[in-house]
Order: sequence, then structure tokens, then C-alpha cells
Amino acid sequence: MKALARNYFLHDFAFDCGEVFPRLRIHARTLGEPRRDANGRTSNAVLILHGTTGSGAQFMQPTFAGELFGPGQPLDARAHYIILPDGIGHGNSSKPSDELRMRFPKYGYRDMVHAQYRLLTECLGIDHLRLVMGTSMGGMHTWLWGMQQPDFMDRLLPLASLPAQIAGRNRMIRKMIMDSIRSDPAWQEGDYAEQPPGLINAVHLLIMMTSCPLHWQNEAPTRAAADSFLAQRIRQVASVLDANDMLYAFAASEDYDPAPGLENIRAPLLAINSADDQVNPPELGIMEAAMRRLPDARYVLLPISDQTRGHGTHTLAALWKHHLAQFL
Repeated sequence: MKALARNYFLHDFAFDCGEVFPRLRIHARTLGEPRRDANGRTSNAVLILHGTTGSGAQFMQPTFAGELFGPGQPLDARAHYIILPDGIGHGNSSKPSDELRMRFPKYGYRDMVHAQYRLLTECLGIDHLRLVMGTSMGGMHTWLWGMQQPDFMDRLLPLASLPAQIAGRNRMIRKMIMDSIRSDPAWQEGDYAEQPPGLINAVHLLIMMTSCPLHWQNEAPTRAAADSFLAQRIRQVASVLDANDMLYAFAASEDYDPAPGLENIRAPLLAINSADDQVNPPELGIMEAAMRRLPDARYVLLPISDQTRGHGTHTLAALWKHHLAQFL
């Protein structure tokens, strides 16, 4: 299974902040070929959206692509046209660390969804989607897609997300992540020569934000094992991050507030979360309240098990792909 990866360019992209970017680069991977129905409308396109600090590459891993894109699987690439974009500020798309640093336009989730829409319609010639799905930030984008383009898709599948403004513990940790970078003198307002130490402090918070108590206890049942596990996790996460990109990526969530517009969603929706997700804890009751406002929606809460991985359960498709297959 091989994806076609290339850069696409959106000319004169207008951000909500008022800035216009002459040539915004959006990197995307695609699998399969688009098909059209008798009316000429795209009938088999699937848009899959990644999480904060991630990229579309994460969906090519065996735990995701190996469970969904193969022959006979729910999103068989022989029958579907699968689109995996890197969001603004992420992966190989335009981002602060390219050159502009803190002079890069301040983007939000609405900008990211707008760029995805322009990628589909202007660059790929897609006028309809069979499915929009996403994980974490991509799940939040999925809610926005349903609100902002209610007739553009047949189905919506947000994973590891909530349809409400980011507040409470979630917001507090995000602010601590951003403050860890901004308050470091070595950050130098974004014009650092090497990654500032504040990035490691931000990584500490990100690791705790997405922690999984049961899995971590099983993986690190002794003090020495826990220390080794943490050190390895810090190295792994920090090695792929840039302080400015991380700062922008977490600030982008500040315009996310789908709750007032939930009634605009018309496509059938299936929301899937995991009970051990520390980012979207089920005890908040937010999802249940949203379901009462959506006439064609269903919520699946995966129980905690030795197989779930907290927030990261969203990319372990074996645990929820049967729900997707039934939904389609």
C-alpha cells in the first residue's frame, strides 16, 4: 500500500487574523483514486485529519492503515480515495519554523479547516466526501466540518474529542505548555538559535496531558522502569518538535467552540472516545449533552482495558474499526 505524497499550494490564503499568505503550502498523502456517481459528484472520498503536533503520516502506521486501508477493510483503498493532509503549522505544510517564526500568521482551527476545504475543492477536485474523520485535534476539526459544510459529507466520525470550547483542565494544561515556552528567556521571542529548554518543560506537560495510567503501570511497574520509560518518552517526543511550531499549534485551539452551532450538523455522526482518555475525560458529561442536540448521532465510549492507550486509543483502529464498518 503506497501513498502519493506531494505539496499543494493555496494562493492568497486569507487567515481569520486578517493576514493574507501569498502561497500557503499544504502537504497531503492520497491513496486510491476518486470516483464519481451518475451525477458527476465525488462518491468515494474520505478525509482523515490528524492531531496536534502530528501529521498525516501517523495514519500510515500498521495500527491504523494496516487495519483500515487494506483489501476488505472498512476503508479499502481500492474502493476509496483517502486523503491525509498535514494541517497548517504541521508536518510538511507551511509552518513557523520554515522561516518566519513568530512572524508567521496566527492561525486557528477555522483557518485549518478552511485550508482543508480549499485543498479538496481547488487542488484535488473533490466536491463531496463520503466520510470526514479525525483524531484529537482532527476530531475537533471533524465537528467543525459538520457545522461549516453540512452538505459536503455523508458521514462524520470524530475520535478522541469533545464538541465544546476547550476549558477546565484541558485549557489549563495547554496554557502551561505555551507559558513554558514563552517564559523561557532562551526562547528570545521565537528567534532562538537552538531549541530553548522551555520546550522540554512543555514536553513534560504534553506527556502528562496524554498519559495512560493503566498502560503505564503495566509498562513500568518499578521505579527504575518508570524512570527509564519517562526518559525514553521525553527523547522521542522532543526530537520531533520545534518550540515555535508547538506554541502556534496549541494556541490554534483558542478559536474552537462548536457548541453554539451543533444544530447545523446534518450528516449522521458517530463519536468515539476512550474511557481512559485524560484529555477528554468522560465524567465531564459534555458528549452526552451534545448527543441530545443531534438527531442523527451516536456516542461510543470504549471501556478501559489492557488494549486501550488513553488518548492514543484513537489510532489503534483494531479497537473501534467494527463501529466504523457498521457506521458506513
